[in-house]
Amino acid sequence: MALPITNGTLFMPFVLTFIGIPGFESVQCWIGIPFCATYVIALIGNSLLLIIIKSEPSLHEPMYIFLAMLGATDISLSTSIVPKMLEIYFDACLFQMWLIHTFQGIESGVLLAMALDRYVAICYPLRRAIVFTRQLVTYIVVGVTLRPAILVIPCLLLVKCHLKLYRTKLISHTYCEHVALVKLATDDVYINKVYGILGAFIVGGLDFIFITLSYIQIFITVFHLPLKEARLKVFNTCIPHIYVFFQFYLLAFFFIFYSQIWILYPIIYQAH
Repeated sequence: MALPITNGTLFMPFVLTFIGIPGFESVQCWIGIPFCATYVIALIGNSLLLIIIKSEPSLHEPMYIFLAMLGATDISLSTSIVPKMLEIYFDACLFQMWLIHTFQGIESGVLLAMALDRYVAICYPLRRAIVFTRQLVTYIVVGVTLRPAILVIPCLLLVKCHLKLYRTKLISHTYCEHVALVKLATDDVYINKVYGILGAFIVGGLDFIFITLSYIQIFITVFHLPLKEARLKVFNTCIPHIYVFFQFYLLAFFFIFYSQIWILYPIIYQAH
């Protein structure tokens, strides 16, 4: 329930309604089938990955620990997005937004940790066991978890405490996320926009830069190896991570480009 205000605005809608993918409302039930199938496949595949890594002692190394964390995060992220109802309470929507952006940030941090592990293993192979100790791996796991979890909290507070009036309770999305929710507000959302961009850069942007720099150094080291077979063998150890890296960040950049145009244009316009 929402309290109506003048000019058709609503004061803090009690319940929000998802309308799904804009333009495909008439076929939402059919679109849900491949999404559900993809969720089940991801759930089964990542669960098997976790079981294999846990049951095989030889896989209890930093790279596979990070891979297991990536699989667990993927399960958590998918579970927080896919199973939901058509309506959601406003506070529950904020909680879902926190979960989604936190898990996305964790995935980005794990990819960075995996790139650093490859960097040390290839560029400084004799120091890897000394550098990537169990204690360091624990610190990395805690760090990549707390960083997005803490950075997303101000987004929730800004929405909850700063945005009071909304033009509608209909969300043009299939789940709650920051941009979709802020778009509903009629209040001044400049602070929300700036912090959203800043948070995205601190997590995804910096991770992307450091991962790219790590692989530039890795490629330089690989190309200086004297034997072609050695170069191919070392490069093959990086292919799975490179594939996951491009898959994650291409999707992330597509979403950011699609959503941040709405955020960046007014900011640039006001600056001029």
